[in-house]
Amino acid sequence: MAQEIFPGRFTADVGRDTVTVFLIGMRANRWWKLGRVAKVASAMPTMMQHLAKNPDAGLLGSEQWFGRTTILLSYWESPEHLRRFAADRDSPHLGPWRKFMKEFAGSGDVGVWHETYQVPASGIEVVYNGMPLFGLAKATSHTPVGPGSNTAKQRMSARARSADPAPTKSQHMSF
Repeated sequence: MAQEIFPGRFTADVGRDTVTVFLIGMRANRWWKLGRVAKVASAMPTMMQHLAKNPDAGLLGSEQWFGRTTILLSYWESPEHLRRFAADRDSPHLGPWRKFMKEFAGSGDVGVWHETYQVPASGIEVVYNGMPLFGLAKATSHTPVGPGSNTAKQRMSARARSADPAPTKSQHMSF
């Protein structure tokens, strides 16, 4: 499947104060037990389809890589959205998680992991050069690099300035 390549340099405009970054994956510890590995892996497509059909769940976008260790990088509106999805009895997450814990946890056949980060917009700096829509720019807003955003320092500084509240009158006065 061909993807449109955007020549030139782009960044992301997250359009919010924070972004929740969630990394999750699994590792085939015993590759010769491919059937058990496939059972665990088969739950993820259903979850991603559910999230695509339910934008109010809070998933902004994701990228995935496959190998002995698989990684799903996802961007969420908030940690609360992520936790709500994980605990929702009607979503396709809780059942497979409980099944994993009952049938696979402790066997050593398949490892699972996740990491969650709440990132302030002022702590984000991204650039894409000659890439298709990808990562945070795909999940939020794909913006050309231009005056004031040519360097990593400028992009980080611009986000820090936009995240700071406007100074009050008393902050301008010196006594």
